[in-house]
Amino acid sequence: MFGVSQIWLIGLAAGLGVMVLLFAVGKVPVRYNVRNLSVRWRTTAMTALAFTLVIALLTVMMAFVNGMNRLTDSSGQPGNVILLSAGVTDEAFSNLGFSDTGDIENQPDVVRENGQPLCSKETYIVLNQPIENALPNGPKRRFLQLRGIDDPLIAARVHGVRLHDGGNWFSEAGVQARGGGGDAASQASLIEVVLGEGAARDLGRDPNSKDFPSVQKKKRLDTGDVFKLGTRQWLVAGVMQSSGSTFDSEVWAKRSLVGGMFGKEMFTSLVLRTVDAAAAERAKNFFNNDFKKASLQAVVETEYFASLSQNNKQFAYAISLVAIVMAIGGVFGVMNTMFAAIAQRTKDIGVLRILGYANWQILTSFLLESLLIALVGGLLGCALGSLANGWTATSIVSGGQGGGKTVVLKLIVDSNILAQGLVLTLAMGLCGGILPALSAMRLRPLEALR
Repeated sequence: MFGVSQIWLIGLAAGLGVMVLLFAVGKVPVRYNVRNLSVRWRTTAMTALAFTLVIALLTVMMAFVNGMNRLTDSSGQPGNVILLSAGVTDEAFSNLGFSDTGDIENQPDVVRENGQPLCSKETYIVLNQPIENALPNGPKRRFLQLRGIDDPLIAARVHGVRLHDGGNWFSEAGVQARGGGGDAASQASLIEVVLGEGAARDLGRDPNSKDFPSVQKKKRLDTGDVFKLGTRQWLVAGVMQSSGSTFDSEVWAKRSLVGGMFGKEMFTSLVLRTVDAAAAERAKNFFNNDFKKASLQAVVETEYFASLSQNNKQFAYAISLVAIVMAIGGVFGVMNTMFAAIAQRTKDIGVLRILGYANWQILTSFLLESLLIALVGGLLGCALGSLANGWTATSIVSGGQGGGKTVVLKLIVDSNILAQGLVLTLAMGLCGGILPALSAMRLRPLEALR
């Protein structure tokens, strides 16, 4: 759980403050309101249920956006610099010739370990692969993100990625010999890979995985498992601890192998590790402005992943529009309920006026009923929506210029989202109750008793 932002904290305090004020100044006994709500329990329950569904749905949608934002915000190292070809903002479209990469890793801000610069040379490939033996109602094709790595140990240090226990990075050759079988396919070497946790789950659900006994009855592929991709068989050397990063949906393999197999032998990106964020900013400015050997586009890694949140914003705008539409519906729903209650209790209102209750006290009583219905429905909606916390979903992060990455994210319901839900439900209750309460206040005692 995370802290509530100031604007929603103020809104929540204001809404609850209004309810407390109504309780404090209202002279009509609260038990009168509770009794009337219980007598009309079916109508009350249906109205509260509408609030519950609205707030629950919005909570889940906001949890999705929250998970997307946390994913892009937490991906990347502040001391890393990504080098792409000039004019490109997504590595899916970048192509760096081997001549472009010379002398880059020898820049003074690049960290060196054991005399070796921490520069990961990578080729990012998105594959659209048909799924053999696809289930009748399942997908027929899949997008698979393959990252060709020259040196997995350097890439792991640069990206701050570790393997789950029992796993290993793929070997220098990137393949492992296998024996047995008389046909060429069974004698071919296995291509070694390391998988993100999300990719391991997706590939484990692939119908092709059922052909391999080691994979059966597992929720995901694990170290030592074999799966089929294209015409080759691939051996899982390890599974990355990648949850919460964009690498969660990637397959890492030897670049010299997969580049040739899938027709992309050039580098798409070089990732440099510098000492800190200040050094990364210096390196970025140097490669963008002063590096003369090649025309490059340099960006700090955290900024690169932040730029992939454009569709997050679009989804947030869509949620805002949906919220407005549903809120209007909720307002009319509670308004209809309260007008019906007033029509049924006209004589009650007349009696209250004859007993000496003032117009504003009648208004306070009915407005409090509206807010109580909204609050109960909103609390139930928040509780129901909170069940989505921790769910996983597959989406795409993109910079809005095409490309992008398929990611597996976790829905996150935090205190900020819950506060938004409660503020919205109280606002709907207030807006929906004010007109009926004003109508009740204007009733004349003698006319109400006829």
